[in-house]
Amino acid sequence: MNLQTCLEKLKLIGTLDFANVAEDGSPQVRCISALHYEPDAVYFLTSRGKPFARELARDGRVQAVGRTRFNEMLRLSGIAIEVAGAEGVRIRDLIYVEQPYLANVYPGRTRDINVIFEIRDVSIEYFNLGVHPIFRETYRLDGETSAVRGYRITDACIGCGTCQGVCPQGVIEEGEAGEPFRIRAQNCLHCGACFEACPVDAIERLGE
Repeated sequence: MNLQTCLEKLKLIGTLDFANVAEDGSPQVRCISALHYEPDAVYFLTSRGKPFARELARDGRVQAVGRTRFNEMLRLSGIAIEVAGAEGVRIRDLIYVEQPYLANVYPGRTRDINVIFEIRDVSIEYFNLGVHPIFRETYRLDGETSAVRGYRITDACIGCGTCQGVCPQGVIEEGEAGEPFRIRAQNCLHCGACFEACPVDAIERLGE
């Protein structure tokens, strides 16, 4: 897997379930199919009068998730920023070409009520439950290193193997020459079974 392949899979999904936060702090979820992907950017369309647009203007944090028929899940996280002016019109018209059904929803000049958002600081997590062991990886459109999540076995490991015995995917390996056991991060479920089972608290939770 690489970033470009990940973006191609997002295009195939078609519709993403977007989560954001309302003004009162309550969670909101919406299905969005009016999307446009470029190698270094992700855009989507809504309308200015919708609560979604107003919520994003106040707090642009979004997450979106989609699933392929092969049990591959992709989660996109970032900050939604409005794209105004000629660039916004350009992206809007591209979305109408790529999603012809929109001409039925907003015929003719009524599409002027639309507003375009670009998702900035984008990270995309690919999570494949259709293989064994499972496979996961996180990519960023800006090329920066993604935050590490999951679990890590520290130097406090005594080599008892308890963690290895409880891992659902069997992805914990013995260390070499007295080194601690090791979790294959790209195959880890992040379930926490090893963390709970370790008798000496030698496993730490990452990303907190």
